[in-house]
Formats: sequence, structure tokens, C-alpha cells
Amino acid sequence: MKNYFGTDGVRANSNSKKLNGITLMKLGMALGKHFTVGGHRHKVVIGKDTRLSGYMIEQALTSGLLSMGMDVFLFGPIPTPAVAILTKSMRADLGIMITASHNQYKDNGIKIFDKDGNKLSDETEIQIENLMDTDLQKLLVNPADIGRAKRLEDANGRYIEYLKSTFPKSQRLDGLKIVIDCANGASYISAPLILWELGAEVIPIANEPNGTNINQECGSTNTGLLAKKVLEEKADIGIALDGDGDRLAIIDENGNLVNGDQIIAMLAIEMSKNKNLKSNKVVSTSMANMGLESYLNNYDIQLIRTKVGDRYVKEKMISENLNLGGEQSGHIIMRDFSSAGDGIVVALQVLSILIRVQKKASECFKLFNPHPQNLINFPVENKNILNHEDTKVFIKSCEEKVSKDGRIIVRMSGTEPLLRIMIESRSQQTIDELTESVTRYFS
Repeated sequence: MKNYFGTDGVRANSNSKKLNGITLMKLGMALGKHFTVGGHRHKVVIGKDTRLSGYMIEQALTSGLLSMGMDVFLFGPIPTPAVAILTKSMRADLGIMITASHNQYKDNGIKIFDKDGNKLSDETEIQIENLMDTDLQKLLVNPADIGRAKRLEDANGRYIEYLKSTFPKSQRLDGLKIVIDCANGASYISAPLILWELGAEVIPIANEPNGTNINQECGSTNTGLLAKKVLEEKADIGIALDGDGDRLAIIDENGNLVNGDQIIAMLAIEMSKNKNLKSNKVVSTSMANMGLESYLNNYDIQLIRTKVGDRYVKEKMISENLNLGGEQSGHIIMRDFSSAGDGIVVALQVLSILIRVQKKASECFKLFNPHPQNLINFPVENKNILNHEDTKVFIKSCEEKVSKDGRIIVRMSGTEPLLRIMIESRSQQTIDELTESVTRYFS
């Protein structure tokens, strides 16, 4: 049982018991101790999104890491996937991203990468938590061995050059008008610049972060602003990133939202045609639409499902040596280019396909009709509610009602105090009836 780490690192309300200066310094100390293995000079890289609390967290973690003899390289605001990439390219022992992804500014968190740019296993997270509960003062290094801290000013520049390397050298974005929604987050520097340098006419929105406006009525989880701007500007496509840039949503030229399942389908078919889809398999989670699975089956592409969370998608991709996986939320991993989900990388691959096939976005994404789904979130104080016998009986009765033509998935969020319920069925009436039942039960 973990006390600090959830499904995607640590995440909580800023300055709360779980995410304050004292706790974070202890976390930095534990990370420093765990990852200082071997006789070389140890280093860690730290990036952050644009939340006000990022300054506090950055300093607390840095203090703990330095006290254990680690050198710290500070990137400032930069997307999460950039931290994963630069951890590996700079031969760091550890990479840390300070972010709460798509959450509002009041929350913050920490995502951690090992030297290869992969997220930590459950076992490693438990070891780190155990270290946090020990007397860390006994493990402090001698004064002469305290680490040094340095701000790396060209981190975004290094990331942009990497992004260029993922885009076909024979192509340009000349002639494309693109609206890019940066969610007032970590991608506000790199996303508009890479699109412009590749030749596009770029219209950036939500690119003026002030510490408290990250994901505020913008970004991949709130695409109304983007859709409106695409129609106003008569743009070819709109791209929305989330607060830390590891996921995306797409708006076609008609202002319609394209979710992650449709993007995965598009990428899978193109990669399969070009014989680049390893084993003709794609990894997604239990939340992936049944329509996606049926569509891929028509092309002899197998959909493998995992638990919800990009780390589980990534683990399955590694264990089966696969190169495409992702979530309905738009968190998509293309292992040929990156060890982590990267919204800009995926956007560039989508744009490359649009250029090659010479079709509008709306035509390219009309691939399958998704089965109707309803996603419902209920705030809960009791995280053990799913272990109650009466709750188990209720959920089983719901499963029986939908079993013939759909499914219901009930789970606790790993990042927020929410109970998440997904109801999927070919029958909208079944969805409506079950929605009413679960709302009455859990409200």
C-alpha cells in the first residue's frame, strides 16, 4: 500500500500534507539516496509546468537531492516528455517533472523517470516511500560531497531540435494554418515554435501562463476555446495540449473534437500499411471504445487492454516490444520516437499523414463509429467504498444489465478523490438507465 505515489507519480493539493516543503524535501532526500548507486558523479534533471507552486516544490526537492550528493540541473517550464528525453540524452541518473498534468493550478505533483526515461515501477516507488520513513539525517553526505545546482537555459532548445528529428525531412508544414492551444502550461514555448519553424502558419492560444491559469477553460480537457478559434480563423486543424504536454486533443476544420481512440486508429492503420506497426498490435486501456477494437480487428490489428494509466500501457508495450499505445484521453506513446507520451510528437505524426494523403482532417478521422459511452465522476471521501459488500452487489447488478451489449467500469481515480464510472453500450437507453441508477446510488 503506497502513501504518496498514485497511478502517475505523486499528486495532491499544493501545500497539503502530501505536497508541502517538508514532505518534498524528504522525497528529494529519499530519491537522492536511492539513485546514488556507483562511483560516478550523480545528477538529476528537473522540469516543471507553469503552476505557482512549482517554485516551492522545485526548491524543496533540490535541497533534498543536493544533501544526498546529487547535482541538480533545472530546466524551468518544459513539457514532461522533454524531461524523459533529456534524462536519457544527458545521462542523468534520474529525471523529475513537477506537474499535475490536466488538473487546475491548485494541485501539483511529481512524475519521476529513471535513467532510460521510463517511469518507476510500483516496487521502486514503495522502496522510496520506505526510505522517506527512515531517519534520513543519518544518510546525509559529508560537506565536501554536497551536490551543485545549475539552471540549464537551453533545455527547450534541445527539445525542439529533438522534435524536428521526429518529423520526415522530406516534408514541411507550409500552407497549413494551425491553431495550437498550449493550456497556459509547459508547452507554451516549444509547441508554437516547432510548428512555426517547420513552416506552418501558427495561431497560438492559451500561451500566456501567469501561475494560476494553467488548464483554465483551455487545453485538451476543455476544447471549446480551440474549436471556436479554428472556425474563426478558418484553420486546417486545431491542436490542444494539456498542462504538461504529454497528451493532446484535436479539432478538425469543422470544429469537431477528435478523441484519442480515433487518433490511435489513424496512426495504427498508417503504421500497419507501412509495415511499421510491430506485431500488428496496439496497446490501450480498459477505457478504449469497443468500436476501436472492432475497427482494428477489420485490419487484423489486435488491441491489447491494460489497467487505466499510461505507465501500464508503457509496461505492456515494453514487455511485448510494441511501438504504439495510448489512452482515449489523448495520452499516446510512440516508442519509435519517445519513451513517454508526447502530445507534440503525436501531433507532428498526424500532420505528416495529413500532408501525405492530401485530405482534410475531418476526412482522415472518420474511421469508425464509436459505441455510445458515458463517463461520470463522483467525489468520494471514503476510498474503500468499492470494498463495501453492498457496493459490490450493486455493481454486479449493473454489470448484468449491460453485459449483452456493453460494459460498465467502476474504479477509483489514482490522482484525484474521485470515483470514475464508464458505461458503454450499443443501446443509448441502457446507458441512460444505468446512469440514473449509479447517480442515485453514489450521489
